[in-house]
Amino acid sequence: METFVVKKEDDKIRIDSYLAKQKNGLSRVAVQRLIEEEKILVNGKKTKASYKIQENDKIIVEEDKPKETNLKAQNIPIEIIYEDKDIIVVNKPKGMVVHPANGNPDGTLVNAVMAICKDSLSGIGGEIRPGIVHRIDKDTSGILIVAKNDKAHINLSEQIKNHEVKKTYIAIVRGIVKENEATINMPIGRSTRDRKKMAVVKNGKEAITHFKVLERDFEHNITLLEVTIETGRTHQIRVHLSQIGYPIIGDAVYSNGKNEWGIQGQCLHAKSLQFKHPNTEEEMYLEAQLPEYFKMILERRKKLILLKHKGVKCYAIMDYTFGCCK
Repeated sequence: METFVVKKEDDKIRIDSYLAKQKNGLSRVAVQRLIEEEKILVNGKKTKASYKIQENDKIIVEEDKPKETNLKAQNIPIEIIYEDKDIIVVNKPKGMVVHPANGNPDGTLVNAVMAICKDSLSGIGGEIRPGIVHRIDKDTSGILIVAKNDKAHINLSEQIKNHEVKKTYIAIVRGIVKENEATINMPIGRSTRDRKKMAVVKNGKEAITHFKVLERDFEHNITLLEVTIETGRTHQIRVHLSQIGYPIIGDAVYSNGKNEWGIQGQCLHAKSLQFKHPNTEEEMYLEAQLPEYFKMILERRKKLILLKHKGVKCYAIMDYTFGCCK
């Protein structure tokens, strides 16, 4: 944790510009991310990146500092969905951390991408986050864009900030969701009970999640959802779905410890991204195939149905289809 007291000559400067200048190697994008995560406080209160600091403001930065490490390229197999001179789009597997941090010094997506891209990665993300424009949780699988140069990084960051990137997820939740489509608009912030968790809190950041039901499985009390988000709060989908009573299967943090299917890691997959190419401005739509752990649940369901309904022919379960022929 670091503390800064604003001097007279810095009065009326935007806080993201001020901290980027004060903390060598920390970009404005990185500062904005820390503000979103509520790890930067001004006079003990949350702030915005656009806030213009005032003389004698006390700024506290709770930046997680990883252990000293020599970041190395590692030959870790990873599916490449798309690659050109500006970006690389990958399908991150469940269980892989996006960038090094305490407890995860290597074996991350960054280490894998470094082996593929060599020295061609944006430096805006900082020493341990080269090229990282956005993140998904360790135990969420799916599509991610990595920037190969600073121009691409800045452009993509602006698109995300302006809600111009459409992110679509697939989730399997516990319970039968009644609505065919709905929007969850509940503010999210740090939990007052556990600072490691996020929660719906009155004074949190605006968070908007849309979902629609793809299929309901009454037999096993689960629902398959397609989810899109307008905002990108930490753990947003997991928190929102748990809050309305439909926690994601396998979510050890937001499902009250229940895990009937024995899944390690939540059944949440970043399926697709739609955005403008940062250089050519071409409309891009890219998908990451459904991972094996989703297919495993579908296969286990099929076997359970066959065992319970002997003599009833069940059709092959393909893609996202649930159900049993009657």
